[in-house]
Amino acid sequence: MPVRTNQGMGGKDYYSILGVSKDADEDTLKKAYRKAALKWHPDRNPDNKELADKKFKEISEAYEVLSDKQKRTIYDQFGEEGLKGGMPEGGPAGAGGFAGGFPGFAGFGGGFPGGGAGGRTFVFNTAGGGPGGGGGAGGFRPFTPSSADDIFRQFFGGASPFGMGGGDFMDTDDDGGPSMPGGFFGAGRGARPGARAKARQPASVQRQLPVSLEDLYTGTTKRLKVTRRHLDGTSSEKVLTIQIKPGWKPGTKIKFANEGDELPDGSAQDIEFVIVEKPHPRIKRDGDNLRIEVDVELWESIAGFTRRVPHLDGHAVEVSGAQGSTPTKPGDEIVVRGEGMPISKIPGKKGDLIVKVNVRYPAVVTPAQKEAVKKIFASGA
Repeated sequence: MPVRTNQGMGGKDYYSILGVSKDADEDTLKKAYRKAALKWHPDRNPDNKELADKKFKEISEAYEVLSDKQKRTIYDQFGEEGLKGGMPEGGPAGAGGFAGGFPGFAGFGGGFPGGGAGGRTFVFNTAGGGPGGGGGAGGFRPFTPSSADDIFRQFFGGASPFGMGGGDFMDTDDDGGPSMPGGFFGAGRGARPGARAKARQPASVQRQLPVSLEDLYTGTTKRLKVTRRHLDGTSSEKVLTIQIKPGWKPGTKIKFANEGDELPDGSAQDIEFVIVEKPHPRIKRDGDNLRIEVDVELWESIAGFTRRVPHLDGHAVEVSGAQGSTPTKPGDEIVVRGEGMPISKIPGKKGDLIVKVNVRYPAVVTPAQKEAVKKIFASGA
């Protein structure tokens, strides 16, 4: 028996609705549905809601059928009517109507019942049910707008509407590799459509920008490559430039308007970066001041010492203690004025460098050394 097709049977052309060919694969269907559903979602068309509702329902119905192998097989051979109530009029009746039975469906014996008298009617529920027997099309639950919303939510991982990421960012400077890996706004790069499970897309997104203490002291330029996602499923890249000013503090925010993902209303997200200070191995920041520690020997704490401390930009700061008659005690702090962080709001002005002194005591003291110390300090008692 020749295989029937849905050509010339009337009803909806689901392939045309999605704009795909009849041999479209799963990925092609997903891309087509994503693009069409986002375009015609009622929330994006408040001024043309009636048409949008109709289009959105048709698009969802077409995707539901064509993305299901069994439904698609029935549709390809018998058209829309085959889904709703068995084969069209004139189809074969009785057990010999479809030789060998319909693949994938149990309980039909050796044939596919047609519309003849006394035959069992094949019923298919386009809203998610399976095949079954019944009297005519009475078992068919019609496709409703709520079904379209369900499909949309399932496709986008439970978020409705427009549950997308927000863009990917990568630090393009060569200071240790990417500081923000791909996918920090949702699924990583390469995620298939429908794989994300995010809440409604915010109008603004905020991400951290790690910066070294050296760069916050001297100032620098950061270039960030942004991957923006568009409603039609495509993406584009752009490099954003941030001029880090000397003295910027952790928490400083830099905002780029309309540089993020495209939003349902046609605008785009704002992107806001927040400065995060990377830890430094030797120097700690304390507001506008800098703190560092130096070690001196016990005798130096009494007789005096001088140290050259390397600063963040490479220059050396000379630190001296116990130069007069007062010894340096463990934990004493020496303040070097004007050697701290630049104050961004007051050009040319800097905080202070605060040097904490750690006094190292000898692990072993000989009797002769004890006697010598005793004589020195006893004479001044």
